[in-house]
Amino acid sequence: MSHRSLKWSMSALAAILMIIAAVLVFFDWNWLRHPIEHLVTEKTGRTLTIKGNIHVKLGWPLAQIQVSDVTFANPAWASQPLMFTLKRLDGSISLSQLLERHIWLPTVRLEQPQVFLEKNPDGRKNWLLDRHQQDENSQAKIGNLLLDNGQISYLDPLHHTQIQAHLYTRHGQSDNAPASIVFAATGQWMNLPLIASGSGGSVLALDDEATPYPLDIDVSVARTHLHATGTVTSLPRISAVNLSFNLNGPSLDQLYPLIGIALPSTPAYVTHGHLLHHAQQWRYEKFIVHIGKSEATGNLQVDHGKQRPFLQGDFNFQQLNLADLGALIGTKKSGSSAHGFSGSEQPATPIQSGTKLNQHGVLPKIPFRIQRWNSVDADVTVQAENIQRARALPITKLLTRIQMHDSILSLNPLNFGVAGGTLAGKITLNGQNDPIHAQAQVHVRKVFLNQLFPTIKLTHSSVGQINGDFDLSAEGNAINQMLASANGKVVLVIDSGEISKLMLETIALHLWEIFELELTGDKLVKLNCAVADFDVNNGVLQTQTMILDTRITTITGSGDINMAQETLHLDLQPHTKIISPLALRSPIYIRGTFSNPKITLDKTKLVVRSAGALALGAINPFLAILPLIDAGPGENSQCGKLIEQAWRPDNPATRNPSRITPTTRH
Repeated sequence: MSHRSLKWSMSALAAILMIIAAVLVFFDWNWLRHPIEHLVTEKTGRTLTIKGNIHVKLGWPLAQIQVSDVTFANPAWASQPLMFTLKRLDGSISLSQLLERHIWLPTVRLEQPQVFLEKNPDGRKNWLLDRHQQDENSQAKIGNLLLDNGQISYLDPLHHTQIQAHLYTRHGQSDNAPASIVFAATGQWMNLPLIASGSGGSVLALDDEATPYPLDIDVSVARTHLHATGTVTSLPRISAVNLSFNLNGPSLDQLYPLIGIALPSTPAYVTHGHLLHHAQQWRYEKFIVHIGKSEATGNLQVDHGKQRPFLQGDFNFQQLNLADLGALIGTKKSGSSAHGFSGSEQPATPIQSGTKLNQHGVLPKIPFRIQRWNSVDADVTVQAENIQRARALPITKLLTRIQMHDSILSLNPLNFGVAGGTLAGKITLNGQNDPIHAQAQVHVRKVFLNQLFPTIKLTHSSVGQINGDFDLSAEGNAINQMLASANGKVVLVIDSGEISKLMLETIALHLWEIFELELTGDKLVKLNCAVADFDVNNGVLQTQTMILDTRITTITGSGDINMAQETLHLDLQPHTKIISPLALRSPIYIRGTFSNPKITLDKTKLVVRSAGALALGAINPFLAILPLIDAGPGENSQCGKLIEQAWRPDNPATRNPSRITPTTRH
């Protein structure tokens, strides 16, 4: 190329550059307003209107833009005509991403935005920009967002959620103090009233996976209140959480609409601890919780990476008040309107057409809500060393492992310290069936008789260890239904010990001995053996063996206990071994309900004996006491032989090891 040609080429290039520069300097970007509106409308099917000016400062790869008075329409299905209106937008846009048809705004500042977000019941979301509002990739991606005096509304009719929020920037009191975004919100969450307020950093880092966003928030949903301070990383996806956490409410089961995990009904609670989140795991660690009058500490973790959320951890009661478990096992309502493992506003219903339940009895009757059991799998250990309870409940400690898998709830092991001994076993509730199929295998070991009934005066001086086994299966959605349908065996044995003589003389109606012991004080009598053996069939405990044998008397019993009707029908027959100068020989009948048992005597026999005494008294006053003298059979009842007989190979009872097991004889 000649020198002249090169000179002309350079001059032409310079002229072109000058023309481009002049165009850039004098170009009115508002000329692009209508083409931009047309392009967006064509792509989304929704009208974009730009009423104000457009300013652009070109650069690479980012260009600075400023647009004012902008509106963008909603799809036709939305309940509001506009998705947003903006007084002004300042920010940057990635030109390289725009060439690939992706909208990437690294920084955006919105002035007086009014945004309406809505989710359709069929899954469509109005913030998705494709024509059908279903493509998750068809949305503008924003890095850092600054808001100045904005209004944001959210509507999700399917989940009964509607929220209105006001956000504005609060500047620091000094030039060096950072600004912060302050927000307040009202509405409904899952059909429950919502009030929220708080503050955060001046910039919302919407797409930052590394920088934690500071947050201080108060939220009330119905009567559940939360206060949290700390940081949240990546607000749209919540990739990480580190919050100091304070929570209180009327019952833990009311958290179900908030966390989607069924928790049990409880009394009012207050808890504080540390909430952490990473990947698919949430961890609530080093927490303290007060539930009713109980206090516990522990750590809990929820893993959302499995088929169902998996809850695991430990719950250690420093103090457990048994009255606080009433709502959990169905003896009383928790006061909540949304119940968890148990609790319902509806009374328990009969589980068999031929079974009529006593709806006014004392057994727990509030149903378990198995509909929520498949919301979570769980493995949580619960223990308590200090238990507060009514004096009539001699429970000293608790250790259990609660597991839930595929709607099957198990407590295995379930160990209680009871009256100086232990009550241990396992309970399984299969919530895959409706009604629930329940199984209970419980072993009673070395329970002291005098501690078992601490409120009964006549047992205070009694000594002896009770051993036994419960092996039951049942169906029902509440404890009273399960007991009303139970089948299996119940066996209790006391092998040697001592028992209150006053109690025995009272049962045998030895009036003279009762009067004597009231004057001189109670004494102990050797207890040879006591056995209570019940077959359980459709909730009825039928006595197979009921005997109490001592040096002075043998008491045999028969009858049944009806768990459906909650009634007692037992007959006790005392057989004295000593001569009593003043005795009323009569069977003792125990009748009535669990809540109102009645003890009566055989009035016919008493009248006959009293009439004989009066007739003899007319002849000789001394002879009047002769009919009241109980000579007794004279030979000891061999209670030990009874147990040995129950274990003889030719005894049908030995075919069912739950009748009297070897361990119950120790």
